[in-house]
Amino acid sequence: MMLPALRLILSNGCYTAGRSFPKIKQIPLTQWMLRRGQTTVVTKGGTANVTTVSIPNARTDRVVGRWLVGCSGLVLGAVILGGVTRLTESGLSMVDWHLVKEMKPPRTQAEWEDEFSKYKQFPEFKIMNHDMTLTEFKFIFYMEWGHRMWGRLVGLAYILPTVYFWRRGYFNRSMKGRVLGLCGFVVFQGLLGWYMVKSGLEEKPESYDVPRVSQYRLSAHLGSALLLYCASLWTGLTLLLPPNKLPESRSLLQLRRFAKGTGALVFLTALSGAFVAGLDAGLVYNSFPKMGERWIPDDLLAFSPTIKNVFENPTTVQFDHRCLGICSLAAITGLYLFSRRMYLPRRTKIAIGCLTAMAYTQVVLGITTLLCYVPTSLAATHQSGSVALLTLAIFVLAELRKVVK
Repeated sequence: MMLPALRLILSNGCYTAGRSFPKIKQIPLTQWMLRRGQTTVVTKGGTANVTTVSIPNARTDRVVGRWLVGCSGLVLGAVILGGVTRLTESGLSMVDWHLVKEMKPPRTQAEWEDEFSKYKQFPEFKIMNHDMTLTEFKFIFYMEWGHRMWGRLVGLAYILPTVYFWRRGYFNRSMKGRVLGLCGFVVFQGLLGWYMVKSGLEEKPESYDVPRVSQYRLSAHLGSALLLYCASLWTGLTLLLPPNKLPESRSLLQLRRFAKGTGALVFLTALSGAFVAGLDAGLVYNSFPKMGERWIPDDLLAFSPTIKNVFENPTTVQFDHRCLGICSLAAITGLYLFSRRMYLPRRTKIAIGCLTAMAYTQVVLGITTLLCYVPTSLAATHQSGSVALLTLAIFVLAELRKVVK
């Protein structure tokens, strides 16, 4: 008989011996277990009601989504900084690679002289910068050093939260595979960057060209960075943005396919820009819409075998980049016009509209950069515009994704 009374006193509070006992604030078992990092919580209520709360859930998905979108932003910064480093011809200023040792730049005059003497032993100084001063060397050194340090920041931003979220149980089986792939890709990207730089440090007695990194390795380095960016952004957006419950129809299926093809074309156009940068192809024909006095220049297929022109002939590389840019603009315009005939949610319409506006802006930027003989500021803006365009293409694809049942 005492137990029910005692339970009533403890639950509602009482007044005993002149003292008031306030009601004790109870933390629900589910919240306590979630704070403790448990992956599954089972609670019983009433008679036979059982509630199961699992991790990951909607809250943890939002946390992971914000983290991945933030990581994609850091990758975007690395791509932009890498482009500026390339445009200022700073990428070959650091002639060795150490994971930890190079994190500390030279401080004293003797250390700077020693670093400068290393640089003097390589082709870029001997052929192009033989009259460079130490002050000028410090500028290009800090540009490359900043790019490398940013890359290390990107690596830490992926790896450390992955360990934390893994231990807390924020990843399901599918997400574990994805984040492991992203972290592995970050490591691969860093190694590929040094492999690219090495190609510009090699002596090439048979070549009379200015020292530069291999356009093949440059495109691989940029392409892997863009893949990492797209994968991170796509995964983050799919966790943050609730899928639109669009009625399945033939038109919607065609729109999805159209959007995927357009996104692939935008990616390919951005990748072709790496060959333009690697060969300085933006400086061979600085006119538009014609290339010189012709629509198709005479030296378009000057190299033998013919396939070599696609990757090594600056004229062909610029011609291809022009064609891909125009095709991307036409595809995005077609996607916009096709979407206007359909009922789509407001957010989806905004995404497609922004993609279209950015496409026209990017084409104008590209033409202006070409006509102005590729100034660093315009060229860097044009490269940033390509990533912005790719971002909006990913946004559109996330909006049009199919609801998983």
